[in-house]
Amino acid sequence: MESALRNWEFDNLVEIVDPIQDALYTYDSAEQQQLLKDKPYKREPRYFKDVRISAVALLKMVMHARSGGSLEVMGLMQGKISGTSFIVTDAFRLPVEGTETRVNAQDEANEYMPEYLQLSRDAGQMENAVGWYHSHPGYGCWLSGIDVETQATHQKHYDPYLAVVIDPDRTISAGKVEIGAFRTWPDNYTPPETGGSTTTDDQPSIPMAKIDDFGAHSSRYYSLEVSHFKSTLDTHLLELLWKKYWVSTLSQSALLTNRDYTTKQMRDLSEKILKTEQMLANSSKSQRKPALHDLMAYPNTEGQLDKVTRESNRVVADEVMGLLSTTIKERLFNGVIPSADAPMAVDPA
Repeated sequence: MESALRNWEFDNLVEIVDPIQDALYTYDSAEQQQLLKDKPYKREPRYFKDVRISAVALLKMVMHARSGGSLEVMGLMQGKISGTSFIVTDAFRLPVEGTETRVNAQDEANEYMPEYLQLSRDAGQMENAVGWYHSHPGYGCWLSGIDVETQATHQKHYDPYLAVVIDPDRTISAGKVEIGAFRTWPDNYTPPETGGSTTTDDQPSIPMAKIDDFGAHSSRYYSLEVSHFKSTLDTHLLELLWKKYWVSTLSQSALLTNRDYTTKQMRDLSEKILKTEQMLANSSKSQRKPALHDLMAYPNTEGQLDKVTRESNRVVADEVMGLLSTTIKERLFNGVIPSADAPMAVDPA
């Protein structure tokens, strides 16, 4: 189990901070109040560049996201501001009702948040709420139209504030936490062309049903670099959380847990392939090109084909890893090991 925890930390690039001072956990109320007074983030639209999330907070958010299954869940993050960075030291879930496409805080959650924060302060945890997180089961880390409006409202009234999105399905499938952090641009601000949110090769694809929503709002926010850390202060708590997370992961099969997600991926890929074929055919007719396979003449279509190919390879790789994991677990725990005394199968030919 300890080895599994080390591997999880390695896969998610969890860094160890100063083991003596644990500086990232030091909270200076006067420093934070001065930051709120100066408001440098109001003068620079992209003032904040990155977010550092403690391993404990990360594991809490992942466990919460996975517990929601196909439904979105929501919670808050506690921490502080250090220069141009958000420091997230803890997280807690909110009592909200989510659907497969959205989650909103209702009256119960709005009453729960200040009460929880006050109880935390009474217990000596002085960190303020620095953002909210929610899950996107199976459709990647980005902000929908509703998410953008929610984050814009939070930044208007509670800034500095951060939005974090976790994809639990992709996390189970890939074995690495799929996470993104975002902030919205100010009203009446035109971001540079290179700004906004873009999808890289390492990010999961956007399903066909979500592409319109993604494209309509992607220019209204930008992403922050995400890194993770741990220290001597949270080692014991991390071990306790890991025992629960590890047992849950060990006792389940990614192939079975994610079967609905995999089915949706395959259906989505088939739709994208058909759409790409139609684009090829239309390009050939409009430009009177003799060969459909001459992709160099259609750079846009070639890009679409490249994306579909990468997505297909990713699905295959995840399925192979799932099969390997299932085989190893069977051999370890179910005794599915060929016996040396077992008769060898003979080919009649």
